[in-house]
Amino acid sequence: MRMNTGRQAKARLPGFTLIELIIVITIIGVLAAVAMPRFVAMQRDARLAKVQAIYGVIKAAGILAKLRCELDIEQGVYGQCTSAAGQVLMDGTNIAMVNRYPAASALGIDLAAQLSVAEALTISGTSPRIFQVNGATTPSTCQVTYTEAAAPGYGPTLMLYTAGC
Repeated sequence: MRMNTGRQAKARLPGFTLIELIIVITIIGVLAAVAMPRFVAMQRDARLAKVQAIYGVIKAAGILAKLRCELDIEQGVYGQCTSAAGQVLMDGTNIAMVNRYPAASALGIDLAAQLSVAEALTISGTSPRIFQVNGATTPSTCQVTYTEAAAPGYGPTLMLYTAGC
């Protein structure tokens, strides 16, 4: 029988040492520092893509509504769309028109483009109608503005602002 001399080998307990934990935390910190700027850039890219898509949707909706108006006039469906005002029927919805283009209102371009605040937008104003992307660093420079046609023979003015996305 051996005597206990105090130098017996200690049993290794399961778990991590303090050094191992510090190394893991340091690695996670470095990865977070590298990934965070890329994540922020992706958010900006997403807002930029969204405002560009809104611009395209509004432009296409305005052209489609104008073509519907021209067709109504050509077919003699007067009282609906005239050279100055009226409305057109698009997908079962009456779209308010001004000078053969959608009006800058909730009953005009908003309905024609099927845009609403449900798409994380702030929509305000009338001629210009302003569509701002929520979450932008500077909302007033991450937006699309739609100014209705000023007179027959002139189209609406559509502006895209992306500096604050």
